[in-house]
Amino acid sequence: MHNSNQIRAGNRVEILQPLYVSGRIGIILAPEELVGRQPTDRWIIQVESDDVLLSLNPTEFRLLS
Repeated sequence: MHNSNQIRAGNRVEILQPLYVSGRIGIILAPEELVGRQPTDRWIIQVESDDVLLSLNPTEFRLLS
């Protein structure tokens, strides 16, 4: 588990969940925000090998850099 203060846009991650993209590498684009800019604990992640965007919580990925 990593500290959410270490997570930043531009970090590379290994995706752990969901299973259909498990093991792939992604790039964190931004923290997810609700309407009115209310923050959540989720992050928007671009899968490097596909045109896929994911909304993941920190338990669903592992920081690489």
